Amino acid sequence: MQLDGVDLAAIWLTLKLATVTTVLLLLIGTPIAWWLARTRSPLKGPIGAVVALPLVLPPTVLGFYLLVAMGPNGFVGHITQSLGLGTLPFTFAGLVVASVFYSTPFVVQPLQNAFEAIGERPLEAAATLRAGPWDRFFTVVLPLARPGFVTASILGFAHTVGEFGVVLMIGGNIPEKTRVVSVQIYDHVEALEYAQAHWLAGGMLVFSFLVLLMLYSSRLKQGWRA
Repeated sequence: MQLDGVDLAAIWLTLKLATVTTVLLLLIGTPIAWWLARTRSPLKGPIGAVVALPLVLPPTVLGFYLLVAMGPNGFVGHITQSLGLGTLPFTFAGLVVASVFYSTPFVVQPLQNAFEAIGERPLEAAATLRAGPWDRFFTVVLPLARPGFVTASILGFAHTVGEFGVVLMIGGNIPEKTRVVSVQIYDHVEALEYAQAHWLAGGMLVFSFLVLLMLYSSRLKQGWRA
C-alpha cells in the first residue's frame, strides 16, 4: 500500500501551513517575547497568560471562537468582507490565522526564556560602546538568543504539523484546500482504511521522533559548549 494523490496533497498542504505559520510566528512572537522578557509592567502577567492560553485551552474551544470571530457576522469577518477578501473560515488563510494563535506559546516562550537568559551585562557593554537599541538587539541579542530561535522554530513547526481540532473547526475537510495530514488520518480511520492510516500515522510518528531528537541534540551541544 502506497500513499495516493490525496494523501500527498494533504502532506504538502501541512508542510506549507507549518512553514508559513512558523515564519509568521517568528516575526510576531519575537517582539512579544522581547517585551515580556524586559518589561516590568503590571500587564506582563495578563499578557503572558493570554499568550500561554492555548497550552491549556481545548483546541475546539479556541477553534469555535475563531470561527465565530472570522465568520460573516464576526468582528474579523466584517473587516475582511469590507476589504473584499471574503471570510477566512474554510480557506488556507483561515488555517494560517488559527495555527498562529494555537502555536503562539510554543514560539514565544522559548524566545522569552532565551532573552531572559542573556541578562543585562552584554547590553550594558554594548551601550558603553555607543551601540543604539536596534544595533544592540541585532548584533548582541539575536546572536546570543540563537538557540532559543532554533527551539522556537522546531517547536512551532512541529506543533503546527500535529494540529487537529483547531484546523478541523476552521478549515473543515476540503481536499487539496484545507485537509491536512491529521484530518486525512481521521478520514482513513473513519472509512476503515487502516493501511493508509498506518502510512500517514507512521510518518507522523517518525517525524515527531526526529523533531524531538533534533531538539534534545541541540540542547546537549549547547550544554557541552557551556
